[in-house]
Amino acid sequence: MTPLPDSLCVELHHWMRLTRTLDDQLISLWKQGRGVGATFNQRGHEAISVGAGAALRPEDVVAPMHRDLGCYLIRGMTPRRIMANQLGRSTGVTGGRDANLHGCGDLSLNIIGFISHLPQSMPVALGAAMSFIYRDEPRVAMTFAGDGSSCAGVFHETLNLAAVHGAPFVVIVENNQYAYSTPLDQQMAIDDIAQRGSAHGVRSEIVDGNDVEAVYRATDAAIRRAREGGGPSLIEAKTMRMLGHAIHDGAEYVPARLLDEWRPLDPLLRLEEAMLARRLVDQEQLARVTDECRQIVTDAVRFAESSPWPDRSTVREGVYAP
Repeated sequence: MTPLPDSLCVELHHWMRLTRTLDDQLISLWKQGRGVGATFNQRGHEAISVGAGAALRPEDVVAPMHRDLGCYLIRGMTPRRIMANQLGRSTGVTGGRDANLHGCGDLSLNIIGFISHLPQSMPVALGAAMSFIYRDEPRVAMTFAGDGSSCAGVFHETLNLAAVHGAPFVVIVENNQYAYSTPLDQQMAIDDIAQRGSAHGVRSEIVDGNDVEAVYRATDAAIRRAREGGGPSLIEAKTMRMLGHAIHDGAEYVPARLLDEWRPLDPLLRLEEAMLARRLVDQEQLARVTDECRQIVTDAVRFAESSPWPDRSTVREGVYAP
């Protein structure tokens, strides 16, 4: 298969490295007691959120989840705003109202805020896709769901409706082997979640979720089809959640052998190895990107910790039912 253009690989690497660096810093802050709400680790998911997010156009709409930090970043949500949000400051995306990625949306960036009850973002994103049909706009809506989400009724209802109306809609299922602490074999009797999309008449495929180039190619093709009237698609990206569900979860229930099997497949390291093999970069250039990302994240922490806490008098602002 023809590799992606060199410049695109370099760009994807930047966003994946920034995602990893920001995520590691968030985990470190919480372990130091400097966090406010909760944080959900991204390790193992960087190729999915970045690869899928990079395939969208600015005018398209996306509804990311709690493990899609890379998608938020690539869509233009700055590390400063994200860090301030995670630390509960007024300069954060939600103005200090939600100290994690829950509800972290910005319609000016065409990002629909994450709905923590999964997969409730699916019908919302489908609503956006349906509006594009009504307005005859060449735009696409994309959202993410997890393996556990695929067992919920609204997952199937949304796919059915999308298929019936041929909506310009793309669903990325992040199959990371666990729905919180429930392994796949206790969730479903099938091997591939993609079967569930096909059962509803939605074009479905499986990709290696730790290969950013594979994720990008599949998502780009699905988005192009949707934009041209080819209807919805489901992409099952198989990966592994390398840490617990959230910062408070030690994931003792995950067999060590499973993590040992997936650790060598680290999506960021795989991309770097491929770039080195193709001589797109050398070790010095990789080190420079790592340093640049550290500086960006350090700046984000300083910005967030120097930002004011939200004014209590504004607690009823920006809500639907004060």
